[in-house]
Amino acid sequence: MESSDAREQKIIRVTLIGAVANCLLTLCKVAVGIIGNSAAMIADGIHSLSDLISDFVVLIFVKISSKEQDKEHDYGHGKFEVLATLIVSMLLIFVGVKLLTSGINSILCFINGEELKQPSIIAFYMALISIATKEILYQITARVGRKVESQAVIANAWHHRTDAISSIGSLLGIAGAIFLGERCVVLDPIASCIISLFIFFIAIKMGGESIKELMEVSLSDEEEKKITSLIESVDGIKDVHNLKTRRNGRSVIIDVHIVVDPHITVIEAHEMTVEAEKSLLEHFGHNSQIFIHIEPEENAL
Repeated sequence: MESSDAREQKIIRVTLIGAVANCLLTLCKVAVGIIGNSAAMIADGIHSLSDLISDFVVLIFVKISSKEQDKEHDYGHGKFEVLATLIVSMLLIFVGVKLLTSGINSILCFINGEELKQPSIIAFYMALISIATKEILYQITARVGRKVESQAVIANAWHHRTDAISSIGSLLGIAGAIFLGERCVVLDPIASCIISLFIFFIAIKMGGESIKELMEVSLSDEEEKKITSLIESVDGIKDVHNLKTRRNGRSVIIDVHIVVDPHITVIEAHEMTVEAEKSLLEHFGHNSQIFIHIEPEENAL
């Protein structure tokens, strides 16, 4: 099993790579958007800035969540990682609102007869660079997130991908505004609005999962049935009941009562719990926290 320190180092490394890339992209996109008269590119630059902020959020909270159990946190610090995921999703919602309002204002100005500036070709090339860079960052970050079982890192990876999709929208809008003439200049802000809707969808999905975990929602019915099945497969365990489950970051917490023959020894009952715990750890991961309570079978008393 990978140590907490090794896991933390992998998260820090991939997040710092993303932070450096996001810093450069933010500066380049905003500068190119201003120089190239592209509202979509400026909005895209703001999106990259939110990515940079989320990188620092992940770095701070994952550092805290990597701490071992202590006197004040008997179950560890896993919830800090969930909180980081929620903050990243809220940042995405904020970015989505800014993109949508900016795009709508530009569209209304166009409808009212105001002239929108046509983007220059430099904005088109910047969008291409951004798409390639952010998709590479998504692949790298998502791979690490899955490997270390970190929802915060996976959420941050999706932040990279939404930026890539944001840049695709910018690319289409900018290309239409450049190559289809002045009548199609409005495609640039329209692209910003479409991008914002996608960002909302991703953010709400991630935020919803985080809120569920912070509210101590139980594991799914399928997962709880699997827990019961694994425990009941241990020879000597008569019944399973009073099952309680929840998540704590990458850790699954399981509290369950098992029914055994009242005439067996304490050592025999203990061996059953050890075998049941072993099966659960193999299935749900060695970071799981399992509490098994032994009860005598009433009919055999």
